[in-house]
Amino acid sequence: MSWLRASNILVLFMGLTLPLMPLQAVFVRFSPRYARRFPSWYHKKVCRLLGLRVQVEGNIARDNPVLIVSNHTSWLDIPVISSVAPVSFIAKKEVGAWPFVSSLAKLQRTIFIDRERRASVGDTTEEILTRLRAGDSLVLFAEGTSSDGNRVLPFKTSLFAAAKPSALRAAIRRDKEDATSAPAAGSSPENRQVLVQTLTIAYTRLHGIPLSRADRPLVGWYGDMDMAPHAWQLLQAGPIDAVIKIGRPVPLDAFMDRKALAKYSEEEIRKEHVRIMRGVTSDELLEPAQTPSEAEGASPPQSEAKRSYG
Repeated sequence: MSWLRASNILVLFMGLTLPLMPLQAVFVRFSPRYARRFPSWYHKKVCRLLGLRVQVEGNIARDNPVLIVSNHTSWLDIPVISSVAPVSFIAKKEVGAWPFVSSLAKLQRTIFIDRERRASVGDTTEEILTRLRAGDSLVLFAEGTSSDGNRVLPFKTSLFAAAKPSALRAAIRRDKEDATSAPAAGSSPENRQVLVQTLTIAYTRLHGIPLSRADRPLVGWYGDMDMAPHAWQLLQAGPIDAVIKIGRPVPLDAFMDRKALAKYSEEEIRKEHVRIMRGVTSDELLEPAQTPSEAEGASPPQSEAKRSYG
C-alpha cells in the first residue's frame, strides 16, 4: 500500500501548495519581510506532510545577513533547510527552467547563477550583495552537485566567485562610510556585518531504523536520476530522519579570499558529516577528515551528480 501513501501525500502537497503560491507572489511584490519568512513556515508544513523529522543543532544568526555554505544530497534539502530558518538559495540557471520547480524557486527568491558565462558572475555578485545588505540569509551548495549521501564531495571554489569576500568587504566598507556620513534611523554599520555559517545535512533513519551505507542512496538524488520517479519512490518509502548541524557564525572579514572561505567551509562540513554518520557528539574528539586534495592518491567520488538544485 506504499503507492497509496505516496498518492495521499502528493494530493495533500498540491492542495497545500497551489493556493499559497499566489499569496507568496503578493508578498514578493509588496512585502519583503513576509516574502522572506513565509517560505520557512510553508516548508515546515511540507516536512510534516512528507514525514521528514528534522533534528537541528545550532542556529542561523538572526540579526545579521548570513551566507550559509552547505553540502547537498537531495531535492529534500530544500524543504528541510528552509524549514529551519528563513533562507533563499543560490542555484544554477537550469533550475529556473524546470517545470513547476522553477515557479517554487522563484517564489522563494532564488538567485540563479549562469556557470557557463563568466561575464554573468559580476551581475550575480551584485545581486548577492544587494540581498545580503537587505538582511537576507543565502544558502550556497558548495559541492556544485548532489551526492549519494555517504560522503561530502570536494567543494568547487569557482562557486564562491559570486560571493567572494573581497567584493563583499568593499561593499560593506562603502556602507559603513555612507552610514558614518549620513546615518539612517534605526540602522548601524554593525547591523550589516555579513556572517558565514556552515550547514551540514545528513539523512540518518528510515522508519526509525538507521540507514546503512547501502540504503542511504535511496534518499540521495544524483547521477542520471529523473526527479519525478525518484520523488515517487521516496514518497512511498516512509518517514525519514534528517540531521542538521549549523556551525558558529564567522565574520566574512575573517577570510582573505574565496579559496580560504571554501577551504574552511569544506573542512567544517566534512568533519561534521563524519560526526553525524558515526553518531558522535560535538563534545567528543574526532580525527579531522581529509579533503580529497589532501589525501595522497585519493580517488574521485564514484557517484557525482549531474543534476542538482544548486
